[in-house]
Amino acid sequence: MKRNRLEIEYSFDFELLGLTTSAKGYKLAWELNRCLKIRLQKKADLVITNRAKQETTYSLHVYETPVNTVRLFRNRPNEPHPAKNLLVPEFPHVDYIVMTQGDALPGNRLQEELKGIASIEWVAFIPLDSLKSKTNFIF
Repeated sequence: MKRNRLEIEYSFDFELLGLTTSAKGYKLAWELNRCLKIRLQKKADLVITNRAKQETTYSLHVYETPVNTVRLFRNRPNEPHPAKNLLVPEFPHVDYIVMTQGDALPGNRLQEELKGIASIEWVAFIPLDSLKSKTNFIF
């Protein structure tokens, strides 16, 4: 009997930026709101279930308009063992991930704006082509 395998190709219509900072999530969200003139709001934590049926939760702030979406994720989980199960394990030095969808904030302009925030030490694009964990960002 021949088995057929379902292969799904997702459309990744978003950009990811990695941030390194010592600021707490709520403080970083406040600074992004002030700098970018948006309104990130704390939402229910993102829950990702692995193949062993273990759930991992990540802090999430969201700003949505009909044209664009900005999400701020914490790269480390909220559990007692934050070193394990990073949201983007390919970039363990990144503290937060900014996900943008839409046209309102072009990536280069956003990166320059984020570099202007004093508490952010480092900002860089995260290339989606070589990222194995990009399926974590499909909702």
